[in-house]
Amino acid sequence: MRHNPDAVMIFAAGFGTRMGALTATTPKPLIRVAGRALIDHALDLTAHLDTVVANTHYLPDQLDAHLSPKGVHLSFEPDILETGGGLRAALPLLGNDPVFTLNSDAVWTGMNPLKRLATAWTPDDMDALLMLIPRDNALGHTGAGDFVPDANGRLERGAGLVYSGAQIIKTDLLHSIDEKAFSLNLLWTLMAQNNRLFGITHDGMWCDVGRPDGIHTAEQMLADV
Repeated sequence: MRHNPDAVMIFAAGFGTRMGALTATTPKPLIRVAGRALIDHALDLTAHLDTVVANTHYLPDQLDAHLSPKGVHLSFEPDILETGGGLRAALPLLGNDPVFTLNSDAVWTGMNPLKRLATAWTPDDMDALLMLIPRDNALGHTGAGDFVPDANGRLERGAGLVYSGAQIIKTDLLHSIDEKAFSLNLLWTLMAQNNRLFGITHDGMWCDVGRPDGIHTAEQMLADV
């Protein structure tokens, strides 16, 4: 097993229904933020990695045309598989070692979160390492938070830090889930029960661009850097 992953899964298959009319004819990852496709902001974070995979479902031809020339491998899903099922379906492209995952609908400032995760990753102790955001730095997020870390970074569920969509995760447990479509939340629950779910805190800002007003918020965040 490699110490640091060199493959990343970018989740890009969703319908983007919260974007309303903006995604009627355009997949959400191609919505423009600060003059660039949203997913290109995610790709900036993956430039140092050997293998970049994105899953597709809604309007896949547009994503294919945009991503394939950039060297991104595509995992087309005839049916929506959610994060866990989508990651499992992409394993032939990703390999069996731990991988990064990254959402395609967020914009970041600060140190590259994937590089920070790699620095903190200790696979002898961890099955997953999640990048978390302090609530005040999680722009566009309306929830109360997702996880509470202890002094050693082990995570429990609870109102506290916000999960950013970026993590390193081992993929072995994917094969223990019977459902075809399932969330990675199922794996996190199993890992937490074994005290092997960890998190670290991002040092910059993060914006969820899941709704139309998130576009302006993200652009203002980037302009303030």
